[in-house]
Amino acid sequence: SSGSSGINAEYGASRSGNVDVDKKYGAGGNQQRTCQKNTANLDRETEELKHETVSKDFSQHLREARTAKGWTQKDMAQKINEKPQVIQEYEQGKALPNNQVQSKMERVLGVHLRGKDAGKP
Repeated sequence: SSGSSGINAEYGASRSGNVDVDKKYGAGGNQQRTCQKNTANLDRETEELKHETVSKDFSQHLREARTAKGWTQKDMAQKINEKPQVIQEYEQGKALPNNQVQSKMERVLGVHLRGKDAGKP
């Protein structure tokens, strides 16, 4: 019954006016702000601001070199300590170029994937 006495004490305090009820500064600060921008303008803008992805040549050379070794995407991912999704994105041409990852791929495959010697050992 000690739990109910706490509630009674709280109720009694609020009834007698001995409770601080200050408005917190900045409370309710996570309100949804309405966007004033026209959606058609936003659509046009996002088309222009696309990130640079890996080239089609890179993707093609990568796929050819990997299959020539007889590796699955998962096998190659393990060899370069990346996730299989990374290999998949590079082969689909959706990945953002990362020099470190590309260098690892070139090293394990023994093939140049970029530059003028692309596709050659």
